[in-house]
Amino acid sequence: MPDAVDRLTPLGLMLLALLHEDDMHAYEMVRLLRERKADRLVALTHGTIYHTVARLERQGLIAEVGTDRDGNRPERTTYTLTEAGADMMIAWVRRELPAIDRPDRFRVALAESHNLDRGEVVALLSERRDALAASLGAHRQARDHAIERGSYPQFWIEVHRETALLSADVAWLDEAVEHIRRPDTVWGVTDLAPTDRYLAQREAARA
Repeated sequence: MPDAVDRLTPLGLMLLALLHEDDMHAYEMVRLLRERKADRLVALTHGTIYHTVARLERQGLIAEVGTDRDGNRPERTTYTLTEAGADMMIAWVRRELPAIDRPDRFRVALAESHNLDRGEVVALLSERRDALAASLGAHRQARDHAIERGSYPQFWIEVHRETALLSADVAWLDEAVEHIRRPDTVWGVTDLAPTDRYLAQREAARA
């Protein structure tokens, strides 16, 4: 049976990660996600975002910290990330980074992996790399066995494709892990000073 971490959707995770940056109202979350092209990773509609915000609040992962009204605009409620929400965000990314059977969730976990310590991310991606390498070996063995049996190529074309994709993924992970390990690679966001571009993006999202 899925536990609370499994039940957290990729969109829910991304909303928790936004609130890890700062308190925000739901409209700002919508604007920021669209500005950052998060629709590459999750489906974005006002309805799903507001519904997810309400569900996260019911679960105690976020909490209201105030409301405001600017002119004739609707009243907006600002939310903050709770300790439980921060723990859930970290647990979700930890679970999904090494898992090889949920590629859509992995993409979101990778996008938010900067919320974890560098060393932990290296360990989790290395675990993923080993699992993918094992799968690659099994696919190569199946392909070679089919060739030895004289099977026609059209019958193992999908295995051939999956072998190529797994090989590319393993190679990418080797490069990514080495890059993250490098001491001159900036990692994490806690100690980063807000850039002018980031501040302008936040201001535009609030408007």
